Amino acid sequence: MYSIIVVPPEYGGPGEQIRLAPGEQLDFGRSTGAPGPHLTIAHEGVSRAAGRISAHDTFWILSNLSHSQTYVVENPEGAGEHIKVAPGRLNAPVPFEFARVVLPAGGELLSFEVWAPRHDYLDTRATDQESPGGASTAPAFALDRSKRYFAVLTALCEPRLRGAPHAQLPTAEQLAERLRPIWPTTNRAAVQWNIDYLAVKLRLKPAPDTVESGPRLNGKKESLVSLALRFDLVREDDLVLLTRPREAVR
Repeated sequence: MYSIIVVPPEYGGPGEQIRLAPGEQLDFGRSTGAPGPHLTIAHEGVSRAAGRISAHDTFWILSNLSHSQTYVVENPEGAGEHIKVAPGRLNAPVPFEFARVVLPAGGELLSFEVWAPRHDYLDTRATDQESPGGASTAPAFALDRSKRYFAVLTALCEPRLRGAPHAQLPTAEQLAERLRPIWPTTNRAAVQWNIDYLAVKLRLKPAPDTVESGPRLNGKKESLVSLALRFDLVREDDLVLLTRPREAVR
């Protein structure tokens, strides 16, 4: 049974996918010279023996055999989520089901993909309930996906959810334009009000009626997006909200 699928880089022409069973390893580099499966990356900026991938049951590990280059493993579905593997680091576990390994190479960034099996999850519908008669666990972030504030948060996160992890965040005017198909009466002021409301609701700043109002929150939109994406408050599946019929949010 194969556990890991490695998709070769486009550099140097397409190649066949390499499949690894649990316990198997794959060396990669300009010329690995290793017996068994290997991935050749024909670029003069890549070390001869650049690294090694090892397959496990439901995840994989990466060893960086370079003496000077840090490798980055990105989660293309995670809106900027990534890990760094320092030079000489051995057996770094990679938690992503779909990952992109990025190698600096002579002023370029080369990459190849690694697909891991879908992870197993506990059925939280049962575990979220306390013992009979007990109180249920309070949600960490209580968000109603049918409300306008969630549509604003979704539109705010959209550029990074669509695979541009460093995209500039939209302005209030751009958000209003994006939301108009599902919220025809929206405008810049309404969008800004919802952004302020989200900052309070997600506890990024105190409510305005509290005694201690706290310092002004700089980078409010950036803070909201960072929190929402870090804790999966908004997911790629939520983008369908932005394509619903008119008056879809309230």
